[in-house]
Amino acid sequence: MLSSSDFTPASWELVVRVDHPNSEEQRDITLRVSGDLHVGGVMLKLVEEINIAQDWSDFALWWEQKHCWLLKTHWTLDKCGVQADARLLFTPQHKMLRLRLPNLKTVRMRISFSAVVFRAISDICRALNIRRSEELSLLKPSGDYIKKKKKKDKNNKEPVIEDILNLESSPTSSGSPGSAGLYSKTMTPTYDPINGMPVSSTVTWFGDSPLAGQSCSILAFSQPPQSPEALADMFQPRSLVEKAKLNTGWLDSSRSLMEQGIQEDEQLLLRFKYYSFFDLNPKYDAVRINQLYEQARWAILLEEIDCTEEEMLIFAALQYHISKLSLSTESQDFTNESEVDEVEAALSNLEVTLEGRKSNSTLEDITDIPKLTDNLKLFRPKKLVLKGFKQYWFVFKDTSIAYFKNKDLEQGEPVEKLNLRGCEVVPDVNVAGRKFGIKLLIPIADGMNEVYLRCDHENQYARWMAACILASKGKTMADSSYQPEVLNILSFLRMKNRNSSSEVASSLESMDMNPECFVSPRCAKKHKSKQLAARVLEAHQNVAQMSLIEAKLRFIQAWQSLPEFGLTYYLVSAGDGTQDLAHPRQVLCH
Repeated sequence: MLSSSDFTPASWELVVRVDHPNSEEQRDITLRVSGDLHVGGVMLKLVEEINIAQDWSDFALWWEQKHCWLLKTHWTLDKCGVQADARLLFTPQHKMLRLRLPNLKTVRMRISFSAVVFRAISDICRALNIRRSEELSLLKPSGDYIKKKKKKDKNNKEPVIEDILNLESSPTSSGSPGSAGLYSKTMTPTYDPINGMPVSSTVTWFGDSPLAGQSCSILAFSQPPQSPEALADMFQPRSLVEKAKLNTGWLDSSRSLMEQGIQEDEQLLLRFKYYSFFDLNPKYDAVRINQLYEQARWAILLEEIDCTEEEMLIFAALQYHISKLSLSTESQDFTNESEVDEVEAALSNLEVTLEGRKSNSTLEDITDIPKLTDNLKLFRPKKLVLKGFKQYWFVFKDTSIAYFKNKDLEQGEPVEKLNLRGCEVVPDVNVAGRKFGIKLLIPIADGMNEVYLRCDHENQYARWMAACILASKGKTMADSSYQPEVLNILSFLRMKNRNSSSEVASSLESMDMNPECFVSPRCAKKHKSKQLAARVLEAHQNVAQMSLIEAKLRFIQAWQSLPEFGLTYYLVSAGDGTQDLAHPRQVLCH
């Protein structure tokens, strides 16, 4: 018998389900609580009621109806709005999750299901030796992707055994906010206690990473190329709608995994989402550069981004070169950099700063917007008229192009002035035929204004093309990205310029290459295997002298030079909510 004094006036029964990791079934526990009891007190009562000696520090309360965590333990139940009908789950905050990386390697690790996704990705990248975690996000595979995978597995008689890298002892489970800052080690050298030389920053950048005790090549080196049959079985978006469906699964970075319906041991894709890659440094970013290369490679092979056949062969040659170097033992070390050269370069920069000498990279006056002036050829397409280019004097300033009949009339009224803000810039280049053209699609009230420009040589083309690309984004040539854009365009053109005088590849080298592994299935169907191998090996002569890390960076630069780079398609609903439309939108980096 219980007396009336045992019950407080506002007390009521609260049922909490305990998700104990050591027991197969969940257990319900009934507590008598009051509205002024704080969340921490409820957790304390639960632990006392369970009466099992273990570390309960990672457990928290999950409110199923509201789909939220009760993480503010000092809040009372009344303040949280918890009443007798609330269904609470006492469960660990960190659970196992399978992450599919861009190189198709699956990593199984313990992730915080209560922290926002942005913070969880930061912990994931810390465990995987990847800097700049803000560039990545988690993607839930779309229904079409899963359906394609299941269909492929069903057709195979032998079960597919997934290669999983288990990092269950990941430091993300600790979640200690007092750990060193994410970028603190980029400027802190680590020295070998024996010879006093700086240790490779690639391996020691994260001292507490679970990969530190394993070989860095697990995630820093590419996987062997897939067979043409496996490549053909992968999901390839054929339309803009299918491309948009691939992006429907991006998780909200401001909400936790549990709030977005992610279950324990579910598989998610870890991908680069924001296409602005800051500070790609081979000294620190071996894993990051390789994963970025792998994402770019699959985007090319699965035709998620369009490119010409000539560009496809350049990408194939770089892939072939990278796969060869990855198999050789000589290229397995990222630390072959000359530390002396780095020190000398730092001392040289310091000398310039202290003595005020003129450095090679002269800073321009930020108030002076540079302009381009040159003779170019222009053509406007008309019906039943062949391309007839006419030469004009062009002046590029701010984000506009003005052209005149000749240079002497530059101070007068131009023939026409073209505003390139928001326009579409398409390269029209044939390096072998010495054709360097720029196609401009300028939006006007009546539709699109189509203009073709023709340059005389590659240097002129690189300068004007870079200016047009920046102007289409609303930037001028005073922007710091102008010179790097010019250099990227020039390097891409030089890779396309095949050296006809180079030696023909030996028959032995052509025998051990399967060209269908390095191009998209649609491109492979257009050519015979021997013909395709010869063209890939011919393009390979221009990249054969590159190191492994240089080839990966060059592949990434060539990917960034494609016209559709940075464009992501999303499904948006019409105003009445009755239909879906595929709408392109450029992804902006935070």
